[in-house]
Amino acid sequence: MKVTGKVFKYGNNVDTDVIIPARYLNTSNHKELAAHAMEDIDLDFVKNVRPGDIIVANKNFGCGSSREHAPIVIKESGISCVIATTFARIFYRNAINIGLPILECEAAVKAIEAGDQVEIDFSTGIIKNLSKDESYQGEAFPAFMQKIIDNNGLIGYIKSKK
Repeated sequence: MKVTGKVFKYGNNVDTDVIIPARYLNTSNHKELAAHAMEDIDLDFVKNVRPGDIIVANKNFGCGSSREHAPIVIKESGISCVIATTFARIFYRNAINIGLPILECEAAVKAIEAGDQVEIDFSTGIIKNLSKDESYQGEAFPAFMQKIIDNNGLIGYIKSKK
């Protein structure tokens, strides 16, 4: 599977409270939560994000609390993938569980800039920066993890096995 989108770029240690501020966690409505995605770090994110867009961030993306809301909000906002140098382990696990594709690739993070158009091939891990005509090799998911992503998360994957 391939996705193409515009990049939103962030730095180190983007924590779950920045992704979705705790003051909004009084609802379980994913669309309502997504209306507040990234607002403490990027007020224009929800106005500018489009389906298929991509977040690129530096080290330790998704650190902080273990809440599943953070990857849910990112996915619900339309983001098709998050590329980072590293992810907080609990965020990594939660992203896979809810079917949000994520890739670790330091070279891509260093080279890609906000606004670049990027294409990602999840089966190979190749990230193409269409704006700069460059490619970077990210770490592709193992086949079983790709099946989880393809089935919109762990629950979808389990249901597909019945």
